[in-house]
Amino acid sequence: MSSDSIKFLEGKRVYLRPIENEDLDFFYKKALWDEEGRRLTGTQAVFSRVGVQNWFERISTDSSRVDLILCLQDSDRPIGDLAMLEIDHQNRKAVVRVSIFDRDYWGKGYGSEGMSLVLEYGFGILNLNRVGLDVFAFNERAIASYKKLGFQQEGRIREDLFYDGEYHDSILMGVMKDEFRKVE
Repeated sequence: MSSDSIKFLEGKRVYLRPIENEDLDFFYKKALWDEEGRRLTGTQAVFSRVGVQNWFERISTDSSRVDLILCLQDSDRPIGDLAMLEIDHQNRKAVVRVSIFDRDYWGKGYGSEGMSLVLEYGFGILNLNRVGLDVFAFNERAIASYKKLGFQQEGRIREDLFYDGEYHDSILMGVMKDEFRKVE
């Protein structure tokens, strides 16, 4: 992306911008087929390029969600995505998810910084009171990141995912507006 990219939400090291049609090849090649990324997200589906295009067209007009690309400030390089889903203005709640596609950027705090920006937006602009997520119990790095932001475990769904011949629990986590801790 060029330096005139839209920077919807900006942090010190990362920024978030809307997903554009030009990003779909990035999604298709980087996000959907990385073996470890698929394991961490429990992805078992088979995707086609046309299917990705159809997904993009469907989400582009869905007002109950905000889908964003996570980019590095210093190079505009896209390294992942974040989404705020199931935005419910009446009950002031939503669900979030984050994925860093490029393993070179795992464990360096980029996902936490991006998630912090999305939570600030959700609590400060959308006036949400609660944001939730679920994460598989084996994804300890993500759980630690979420706890840094103020998320607390609210429940556990036993044997929620069957992947590679094994069952895995899903951990339900949530953060209230007054529990959120900004990460930079």
